[in-house]
Amino acid sequence: MTSSSGLPVAIIGAGPIGLAAAAHLHERGEPFVILEAGATAGATVREWAHARMFSPWKYNIDTASARLLAATEWTRPPADGFPTGGDLSDRYLEPLARHPAVAPHLRFGTRVVGVARSGFDRMRTPGRTQAPFAIRVATARGEEEVLARAVIDASGTWNQPNPIGGSGLPALGERAAAAAIATGIPDVLGAERARYAGHRIAVVGSGHSAFNVVLDLVRLAESAPGTRVDWIIRKRDIRQLFGGGSADQLAERGKLGLRVEALIAAGRVAVATGFSVDRVETASGGVTLHCRDRAVGPVDRIIATTGFRPDFSALSEIRLNLDPIVEAPTALAPLIDPNVHSCGTVPPHGAAHLRHDDPDFYLVGMKSYGRAPTFLLMTGYEQIRSVVAALIGDHEAARKVELALPETGVCSTAGVAGAAQPCCDPGCCGEPAAVAGTKACCDDSCCP
Repeated sequence: MTSSSGLPVAIIGAGPIGLAAAAHLHERGEPFVILEAGATAGATVREWAHARMFSPWKYNIDTASARLLAATEWTRPPADGFPTGGDLSDRYLEPLARHPAVAPHLRFGTRVVGVARSGFDRMRTPGRTQAPFAIRVATARGEEEVLARAVIDASGTWNQPNPIGGSGLPALGERAAAAAIATGIPDVLGAERARYAGHRIAVVGSGHSAFNVVLDLVRLAESAPGTRVDWIIRKRDIRQLFGGGSADQLAERGKLGLRVEALIAAGRVAVATGFSVDRVETASGGVTLHCRDRAVGPVDRIIATTGFRPDFSALSEIRLNLDPIVEAPTALAPLIDPNVHSCGTVPPHGAAHLRHDDPDFYLVGMKSYGRAPTFLLMTGYEQIRSVVAALIGDHEAARKVELALPETGVCSTAGVAGAAQPCCDPGCCGEPAAVAGTKACCDDSCCP
């Protein structure tokens, strides 16, 4: 059996969290290797380069990474400025990836396709924890294996979008309509303008990605006649959808919700609430989305902003300890479950909450949150600081986790046990809808 002694810590992903792991490991004098599937650092961030973040720079830069960059000619962005994804890449991630303490250990075009304990399948236990991790990677040269003493999986969830089907499975006909469906935050005002200008577009989803897409499409409609926007939202009551407004400690997040709310009130977006897509029908006239006996369409394009979920297919030989609902580490899941948790109240958490049954393997960053949508970069940076401390045996530093998240009204407590209420939009009973421009949602228990 190969010894783990002298082997590096393998970091999967060269995004903000993966590069932060490299900076912390460098500070601690620990060898590491970064395995990145893309051709650049922050490759997935580049996919939303045009979108502006609602958190300012002061929440988006890791402390160890900043210390590393401070010794170079790097100019730190203004703390209260709001970067786009492109800004985050150009002004922070790229300089960090080029730093001489990081660059020699970064392997681009290296996709992880499997992780195991060297010589041990999932079933074998005696001697397992002494074996190094064997990481199988696909490169332009073919398949290779990297050995590591520990693994930090910061690969994120961007490449695993949720379907638009309300049951968690693709809606009937969704796969057949794939050519008409885009995910994430398409650049509808720039590189992808021609695909959307003058068309009828359905946006499915209710998070901040949906907010950005809806706002961009409304701007597109101002200069491209014939552009129409239908917004499909699974929630029945959208009054808490728009967040904390002026009370949101992330001011840009609050403003984003207020702007979208104003567009709906002005009738510039057609909104279908309580609409859980169960069928997608493709015909010569376009694509129609169905929710039981209701329909939206036909539309020309669909933009799915339904969130993401982790891909564990490469980890089938690792003994993961995951919550069956959230798909986050078992100890972390109750702290972030959107069914029972309100944003801004995430307790401090670090290595102790991120452990799995295979020691020295950690999911961090967005992937550690499973299907929960409330992750912020600052959360991941604190996770990394704690995990690296644990890996080098500094258990006191690993336990001393400090995290203060900005308060927000984005997450509702309506789903908390004992607090659930039926959807009682007055529009169900013949009165105006609760929010101008929306279609009322109708629960049988609402009306007398």
